Amino acid sequence: MGSDFPRILTLLRKEKGISQKSAAADLGISQALLSHYEKGIRECGLNFLVRSADYYGVSCDYLLGRSPDRQGATLTVEDIPESDQAGRENRGSILPTLSKKLLANSQNLLFDLLSKTGSKSMISEASAYMMLSLYKMLRLTYASNPKNQEAMFSLPLSVALDYTDAAMHICEANAVSITKGNPLPGLEPAKNADDLALSTEIISQAYPMWASSLFNLVQTCEKRIDFRNKSKP
Repeated sequence: MGSDFPRILTLLRKEKGISQKSAAADLGISQALLSHYEKGIRECGLNFLVRSADYYGVSCDYLLGRSPDRQGATLTVEDIPESDQAGRENRGSILPTLSKKLLANSQNLLFDLLSKTGSKSMISEASAYMMLSLYKMLRLTYASNPKNQEAMFSLPLSVALDYTDAAMHICEANAVSITKGNPLPGLEPAKNADDLALSTEIISQAYPMWASSLFNLVQTCEKRIDFRNKSKP
């Protein structure tokens, strides 16, 4: 059945705010058996899987951890909202909106540059690195409320952050091997180095809508990481 099923089954029940005893009664099994299912001690049959999916209003694929979408949908490029549409979900101060636009514009520019490398591996490693950094901040934000159910995630917070750091370091090492012209086996080398001849002038001319965001991001990050004078009294 897989390790995701017990975790998701437990998460759905707790999200619904019902006791194990009530859920077991509604699903037509004993509380002891449901406890075994939720702990992964026993595997359920197909009938219970379908009954649980109907009870919680999700797909069997979601229950099994085969799809992150509750209805089991497979995400396509067309399904992803544009950044301006997603931005309408923001409700709050202007700072998050400005920061998000700066990040989105810089990301757009970076991905265009990545496409010029001609290396699918480079795009893949960069994408994974950025996704991991967002995942890490999501875990920290989610953990700020101790009442939030950890069962939403398959890895406990006690190891997730360090594992994420390790995975990011691997992505970075792979990207370095590609950019240095000595990619590890299985990684596609970068090509078209002439297309990546860059300067602030070239970037400004090629990306008039995004360049200022990228330059602001560089300045902001370098202020954050430049510790040369911060230790002086």
